[in-house]
Amino acid sequence: MKRFVCGFLCLCLLWTGLSFAAAENEEIPSAEVIPEESGLSEDEIEEIMELDADEPIERVTGKVYPEPTLADFNMSSPAIYTCSISAKKPYIFKDMDPDMKNYAYKGSGTIKGVEVLYVGLRCMIVRKDNVIGYVWRQWVDKQSVEAVDPANTPPFNEQKHSYIATTATACHVRKNMSFNEGEEDDGNNYVILNPGTKITIWKFYEGWAVVNYMREYGYIDPNELTDVLPVSPTDEELFEDCPIAAYTSYYKMVQSKTNISRIHNIAVGARLVSVVLQPGEIFDGNAIMGPYGRKKGYEEAPVLINGQTVPGYGGGTCQVSSTLYNAVLQLPGLKVLKRRAHGGGGASYLPIHCDAAVGTEELNFRFQNNYDFPIRIEGCTSSDGALSMRIYKVH
Repeated sequence: MKRFVCGFLCLCLLWTGLSFAAAENEEIPSAEVIPEESGLSEDEIEEIMELDADEPIERVTGKVYPEPTLADFNMSSPAIYTCSISAKKPYIFKDMDPDMKNYAYKGSGTIKGVEVLYVGLRCMIVRKDNVIGYVWRQWVDKQSVEAVDPANTPPFNEQKHSYIATTATACHVRKNMSFNEGEEDDGNNYVILNPGTKITIWKFYEGWAVVNYMREYGYIDPNELTDVLPVSPTDEELFEDCPIAAYTSYYKMVQSKTNISRIHNIAVGARLVSVVLQPGEIFDGNAIMGPYGRKKGYEEAPVLINGQTVPGYGGGTCQVSSTLYNAVLQLPGLKVLKRRAHGGGGASYLPIHCDAAVGTEELNFRFQNNYDFPIRIEGCTSSDGALSMRIYKVH
């Protein structure tokens, strides 16, 4: 069998006592090789590589949400955070070309005292000395990040979603806002959701609902939505049964045995994490979703055991914990006790390093409810491409 270089694999599975613990690893070092003894056919290996590969930076045509550029900042622009940038060759770039070869500032190992002006899904706009430029988000030394105004600045990875909604009809998550109502569908979609799917919305822009799709923005015609309700901007409800935090991630809908099993496991994990946490109670991802085996309802999907890819149980559970992590970040009364991102750039279905791996003693997502009221977690998926997490205040 050929040796295949795999940049992104799904899971880590380790034997613990008589139970399994599974953890996805969407980004393994590029030298990782799928061995012959894995028992997978060449078609299955190629399928895994296709499913787990990071989404390439796409040159989307048409009208899109205008993220800030270097032209929007100058030496007097206020910084949001300060941090250190760590990499073998940490550069600050002049443009956001996918190759990132045109650099304006070159460091050696670590660049300290970097001011963060804007955080995008893949890159940040930063300032160092007299240079303003782009830097890869995964190069940030997260232990070094400090908010300039801690009282009024959200956690570094937080992206508050402002609305929840339900799809009213076949719902197109489009690549741009150039599509006009009444026109024939041009097929320019990331995914088409079924009616009745629960999602969250980052914001509305020029009449479109803007959502995160992998590491891009997607656009939904509000006419394809119903029950659009605000998420409270704080931990106080705006109305009865109002969510106080919410987040949606998306997954691929390739109709293959491997991916269908992963979609099934995401639904199982979403159901298991839908719990109520009392004041002071700790959420433990591995304890709640594991053991990751057939008895828990999981199906076989690609897993990584001691560096070898083989069929195993629980593939998809890291996306469940990671999506919940992005909702938890929005609430200051929920204290993250343990969380570790996947290696490299993290899981490709979320902004860089916004994931939370589960599966082993080292890989787990744990947080504590430090509020004086219970919270309710609701995991939602219709197995059609979207996974939503909502958090409610319980009276």
